[in-house]
Parts: sequence; structure tokens; C-alpha cells
Amino acid sequence: MKKIFFLLVATFAIAVSCSKEKPKEIDTPNKGEITIETDESFKSVIEALTERYMALNPETKINVIIKKEDLGLLDLLDRKARVVVMSRELSVKEKEAYDKKIDLPWLPGKFAADAVLFVVPKDSPLESISMDEISNELSSDKKRLIFDGTNSSNLNFIAQKFQKNPADLKFSIINGNENVAEQLKNYPDKIGVISYNTISRPFGEEATKLRNELKVLNVVKDNKSYEVSSENLKDMTYPFTRVLYFLSNEAYYGLGNGFIRFSCQQLGQIVVEKEGLQPYNIFRREVQMR
Repeated sequence: MKKIFFLLVATFAIAVSCSKEKPKEIDTPNKGEITIETDESFKSVIEALTERYMALNPETKINVIIKKEDLGLLDLLDRKARVVVMSRELSVKEKEAYDKKIDLPWLPGKFAADAVLFVVPKDSPLESISMDEISNELSSDKKRLIFDGTNSSNLNFIAQKFQKNPADLKFSIINGNENVAEQLKNYPDKIGVISYNTISRPFGEEATKLRNELKVLNVVKDNKSYEVSSENLKDMTYPFTRVLYFLSNEAYYGLGNGFIRFSCQQLGQIVVEKEGLQPYNIFRREVQMR
């Protein structure tokens, strides 16, 4: 009887000890595998950041899944992805869903300034487009504006900017930012709407090709014309500047939070700058001469 009693006590002690051990599936900032979802508009910068992070941390694997912004947010809430990239403000209902399902402090990891561009073929006579003209085009049956799809970051951001429901807007669709840019020459009366990151990489072969084929329209607001430039992104004077940020459902300091921290600090910000985007956190270099 005593043997049975001591056997039960020993079994219970082992069970308690095992329950206190760190679960094997929990990753660390420098070891493990996670999935990050991003809209195709930000594919270039996210791939550059993940490639650099994995090079510095060889025992990590970050799977980048390209998915429309709205759908990526749903996957984050359902824990199908560890981290997602967002470019617009969440609605009250979306924040309530985040608070309810994720139950973590609201801490967006801001890492870059991107922009939505209005582009035409290089030989187009158009040089600029006004805020009023954009607003009118969004309600026109001519559907002159070409977006990269519904639920996309570009469409959502423009709709939010004009305080309109995306479902109420009128527009044409060509799936994918690069496809919009490449096929625009076949629709000389149309205006493409793409992300800056699609063409911002200074020495990227595809980005350079598209820049040579496209003309980026200045945006006129309050009788002043704004071009897309690093200065206008830095001070957010270009009317369609947007801040890219990460959201995570990771409740500990694992691979997801490690990657976010890297992206928002100096090494990650250098990658952002090399992508041609404006780093959100600017690190100044001070050189002392003696």
C-alpha cells in the first residue's frame, strides 16, 4: 500500500515538474518559425526585412504570405498568422475585436512611411491630379482609377482618406500593383493607383523598369502641388503618405516581437531606407572631430 502511495506521489511530482517546463513550440527571437502576412503593396520592404533578419539569425524561418490587408487582419485575429502589416487606422469595431480576441495592449510597431501614388504612362499629357478630381473619379461611372483589387491596402486607405465606404466607390481592377503599372499602357485614359514601395527600391531591376515606364502625378491640395519625395514623406505633407506598422498576437518575447523590434530599430531602419521608403525612426549619426 505504501509503495502504491509513494508511486502516486512520484507520478504527481513528475507531472507538475513537466507542466512548468517551457513548451517546445514556443519560439525565441533567434530561433523558431512564424508566419507574417502582408498586402502585396508592401511585399518588397517586408521581404527585404525578413531576409536580413534571417541572415542575422540563421535558426529562424519567417514565412511571408501575401494577402489582402483586410484578410490578413482576420488571420491575425484567428491566430493563423503571428504578425501582419497594416497601413490604415483600424475601425472602432476592429479594435474591439482585437482587444477581445488577442487580449494584449494595443502596441502598433511603426516602421516606415509609404504612400499611395497616382500614375499614368510616361507619354501621358497629365502632370497632376487634385483631391477634388480624385473624389469625383471615385463616384464616376467611367471608372478611370485602376486599383489592385478589393480589400487591398491602397483602396482601403483612399476610402478612409475620403471618409467613404470602399464598397460605395467606383473603380476598375487589375490584380497586383506591378500588373497595374505594367498594363497601364494599354489603357491610356486610365489612372493607376499603386503603392510607392512598388517602385521605390532605388536599384531594383523591376522597380527601375516600372519607373522608366510611368509618370507619377503630383497631387494638388489647397492650391498647392505635392510630389512624392523623401522630404514630403518625412513631414507627411504629401497628401497620401501612410505609416506602415506591425500588429502581433504574440504574448511573449518570441520571434514575432523580435522581428518587430529589429524592424523598428537601427538595422531594420537601414533596410527600410535602402528600399527607398522613409524610415519611421530616424537615427542621426554624430561624428566628433578632434
